[in-house]
Amino acid sequence: MLKRILTAIVAVAVFIPICWFSDRFAVWPVAMTILSVVAAWEMTKCVGASKHISLLIPAFLTAIFVPCTVWRFPFPHNMWEGVFAVDAAYLLWTFTADVFSRGKIDYEVSAASFMGIFYTSFAFACLVWLRAMTGPYRYLLVFIGPWVSDTFAYLTGRAIGRHKLIPEVSPKKTVEGAVGGVVFAALAFVLCGWIVKRFFAPSLSVNLLVMALSGAVVAVVSQIGDLAMSVIKRRYGIKDYGNLFPGHGGVLDRFDSVLLTAPVLVMLSQIPALSAYLI
Repeated sequence: MLKRILTAIVAVAVFIPICWFSDRFAVWPVAMTILSVVAAWEMTKCVGASKHISLLIPAFLTAIFVPCTVWRFPFPHNMWEGVFAVDAAYLLWTFTADVFSRGKIDYEVSAASFMGIFYTSFAFACLVWLRAMTGPYRYLLVFIGPWVSDTFAYLTGRAIGRHKLIPEVSPKKTVEGAVGGVVFAALAFVLCGWIVKRFFAPSLSVNLLVMALSGAVVAVVSQIGDLAMSVIKRRYGIKDYGNLFPGHGGVLDRFDSVLLTAPVLVMLSQIPALSAYLI
């Protein structure tokens, strides 16, 4: 427990300056690209692709170029064209590596590697886009929602949890905990909206009901993202993806619920009727 607490303190001490300087010196896109590369290593190692240099190198290149494409071309049209081009090249390379490996690369390994790298690199690219395109507050919701949901799902589950959610995937998670996580994430979004409107950006047209509904959606999505990454760990028989964060695991362990939330918040930001009333 002490190790987890100390790691959390150090992580927060690093995370706050990164957020503070996120609009300067390319701090945010560089940080997200580094996390993307570490996540790529953890994923390829998990599924067995790290043993094959022909899969490992393109995985790293994709993990670098997808977030960087969004950074260099932050406008939607150019972004999607760039990301599509990188992922198409990665898919072509994966099939080519399969064909010329002469059976040395298992198709399941290359397919799992492609799916994992596509998912993680795209998620970190979405975090880059949110910071570039939606201002200094909204991208923080990607972290606030999942982490509040995770924390209060755990606390609620410990206090009143009786019914298992999906014991085959995560034995300790309960239905009551999941509901608690959704409720408190919605409240956290409302509180964030009120604080930003009241103290930082009075001109924003923040709607607290929209914030609450968005918080609930983000919480549900984040829990699905958490469970999805747990399914992969169970499939490959590992406890943690890595050890970058002692007591917490690796990037994929710490950001599992964030990864699926980022694309969803990008989609919400594309809906004018909702985006206009978010922070």
